Parts: sequence; structure tokens; C-alpha cells
Amino acid sequence: MYIGKRYYSNESTYHVFGAKEAAEVHAASCRVLQEQGMLVKHEEARELLKQAGALVEGEKVFIGASLVERSLKQLPSRVAVFDRDGEPAMFLEGRNVYYGSGSDTVNLLDYESRGRRAWTKADVQNAVRICDALPNIDFIMSMGIISDVPFEVNTREQYSQMILNSAKPHVVVADNARDLEDIFKMYIAVRGGAEALRMKPFAVVYNEPTSPLLHSFEAIDKLMLCARYGVPTNYAAGGMAGATTPISPAGTVVLNNAECLLGIVIHQLTNPGAPFVYGFGNSPMDMRTLQCCYALPGAIRIQSGMCEMAHYYNLPCWGEAGNGCSKICDEQAVEEAAQFIQMAALQGCNLTHDIGYLDFGLSYSLELLVISDDIIARTKEVMAGVEINEAALSVDEIKQAGYNGNYLRAASTRKAAKEDWRSDLGDYMTYDNWSAAGSKSMGERAHAKVLKIIEEYKPKEIDGAIKEKIDEIVGRAY
Repeated sequence: MYIGKRYYSNESTYHVFGAKEAAEVHAASCRVLQEQGMLVKHEEARELLKQAGALVEGEKVFIGASLVERSLKQLPSRVAVFDRDGEPAMFLEGRNVYYGSGSDTVNLLDYESRGRRAWTKADVQNAVRICDALPNIDFIMSMGIISDVPFEVNTREQYSQMILNSAKPHVVVADNARDLEDIFKMYIAVRGGAEALRMKPFAVVYNEPTSPLLHSFEAIDKLMLCARYGVPTNYAAGGMAGATTPISPAGTVVLNNAECLLGIVIHQLTNPGAPFVYGFGNSPMDMRTLQCCYALPGAIRIQSGMCEMAHYYNLPCWGEAGNGCSKICDEQAVEEAAQFIQMAALQGCNLTHDIGYLDFGLSYSLELLVISDDIIARTKEVMAGVEINEAALSVDEIKQAGYNGNYLRAASTRKAAKEDWRSDLGDYMTYDNWSAAGSKSMGERAHAKVLKIIEEYKPKEIDGAIKEKIDEIVGRAY
């Protein structure tokens, strides 16, 4: 297994169902597509579907299983994503797992006052730089909606801050195809041409239908544009179990899978073989508060089912972790983030976003982002498994230490003392030493780390000529 830039042989997994059940889910989703159909609000897409053999009645589209399965066979099982410099950064395949931030929260949490405020452009810049500095954040999303620029240029400004302040890969959002065209122009300014971008993409475009059974013009338009450019995209339905999808995890997986499959068909009819990342995001609705609740066990089970389907289709998958319902970066936030991060690794969720989300995705905590980076590092160490070889089995050391001996002077002990993993934010001092050092909690240490990165970290600069092109593209949108 490959996580970040380290290889592991451990194949520890978590399954909510197997291949037999996945085949049943697929068959049920195909029944939904053929018997119930879906609304497709895009005339060009409906025409493509009709020419491919789908039944089109106004805006309703009905698709047979053969068209679905033909489209699935055309998809690549591996999507490589590169960094800004053109170096390989993520291989979305198998059970490789990568973690990144989320996008478009309304509020930024202030750690000390516990208050919320709107994001500014400078805040997004700082947040991107923090992601760039954290070693276990593999890709970057915008994190916040920028309040001090006109809303119609928000996504362009978000992306310009991402590309200027980090060399890591990105997942980007766009309100419509016009926004996305400008983002692709920024891509091309960095890569030097559309074909170079196709060969070495450094972003995945986030896209989604509307549950239940609705595919908006904007969503399909962006999906088809990604296919034409050959830029990887997902088509991730964002449902709420019990509200916009069935309450049962299996029913939710069936419905969201059907919506994703329709996206795959349109995507592949537009450009056969174009790269695609399978997945969706669904959290149960709390029937007491009518709130969509992130990171509940039900949400984790639904994502596990989605990952099972991705592995069944042999496709890269998209999911979430490191998020939750807590309003501040407290014990609940860390509990929710930690369990979901660990489960994403066991699920083999290739592209795992939303690290740092709080308050059901309405707010963002930079301290939770930093703590989650630490949790991801811990998770990688757990997933590394146990090495078995002649030296590790330690028979000679056991004989040398003998009866009632110790291993303090053993060469392997001295080596481990230099290499053994320790949390950057963890405390391993005695109580007296911890007290003398200020008695700081992990939250306080995380806050200090956020401030230190903002004050001291300098990302790798982009070429000045490229920066001018990006500034020009954003400027034309005003």
C-alpha cells in the first residue's frame, strides 16, 4: 500500500460487504437507471445518451445496463496526479490513500475566542501555506469561501491562491464551466500547453449531481468539459441518508451509485478513456435536529460501501475524513477526525478530503487541520504493519541478553531510539517537566504551530512570468 510518499506492504482492510453483495448493489443501481430513470438538464448530454441507445423522454433519461457496463470498461483503473513541478505526487489506484483539506466553508474558527468569522483572501493564502508545510497533507482544497472579493470570482481567486502558495496537487471547485475554463487556463499557464496538462495533471476537479436523481446543467457541463480536456474529475453525489437518499446504508449506496454511474456514462460518451475518480459523500440526517451529521458511524459505513463499489469496479475512489459535527476544536472534534482518518486508511479510500472541517462543513479549524496531520502520521505508522526478517526476529539478541537481561545496549535499540516515530504535537515528558514547560494541551500546541507556520513558512515560489499570467486570468474576470 502507498500512502503519501512511503510504501507499505500491510494489506489491513475493513469491509462492510464483499464482491457478491457489490454485484447486487450494481444490479440494483442499474435497475434504478433503467426503470426509474433520471432528470438530465443538459440538452447536449441527452443527445449523446440518445445516440448511444438510451431512452430519452423530455428531460428524463433511461439507461440500460449494457451502456453502463460498456462505459465502465473504458475507464482507466489508475489516475496519476502530479505536483506543480511535474513530479509524480499521487497514484490513485488500489488501496493507496491520500489526505487533503476541504473546500468552501463559510466560517473560519478563531481558536482563542472560539468565534466564527468570514474568510478573507489572506486567510485562504495562510491556510494553503499551512497545508503546504504539513508533511502528511497530500493535496489541497481551498478551505474557505473568500468574502472580500466579488462572489462571481471567488473560485478563480481560490485557485490562484492555491497554485501560487503550494506546489502540492489540488482538488478544485468551480461554479460553472466558464469558471472552470479559466481554472484550466491557469493550469495550462503552469504546464505550458493543454497536451502537457493532459499528460501530467496536477488537479482533480470536484463535481456533483443533486440527489435524488437530478443532474443539473452546470454539473453536466463541467463534467463534459473535464472529459474534453482529459483532466481527472469525480462526480460525487452529496446526499443525506433519510432526507435525499434512503435511510438504509445499502439503499443510499444504490441511489448514489446510480447517480455516479450516469455521470460515468456521460463522461465516457464525451471522451472515451478520460480519467475519472469514483465516489460520493453521504451523511445521515439526524431526525431530532434535521441536521446532516458528518463522521457518524452511519456516515463511515456508507463511505465504506462506496469504497467497496470502487474496488469492485476497479476504479480510484473519493471520500472524506478528518471532519465532524463539533463546533470548536475540542475533544469531540479530535475523536471524530481520528476515527474517520483511520477508517479511510482501512477502507482504501484513495482521495480523502475534508481534513479540518467542523460544524457539519460550515466552519473550518486550522488547529484541527494541524492535529489531523499528526493523526494521519500516526495512522501511517499503524498501517505499516510489522516487519518480519532474520534481524527483526531478534533470536541472536535474545540469546545474548540471556536470563534476566535487558536490551538497552542492543544495536537495534540504539537504532530505534533515533528512528522511532513520535508525534510532533504529542507530549512525552513527565508530569513535572510538562508542568514546568507551561502545562499546554495539544490544542494549545496546535494553535502555536499554526501561528508559527503563518509567521515563518515560505512556500516554493512560482515563476514570475507564470504568476503574471495567472493574475491576468483572474483580473479579466472582474
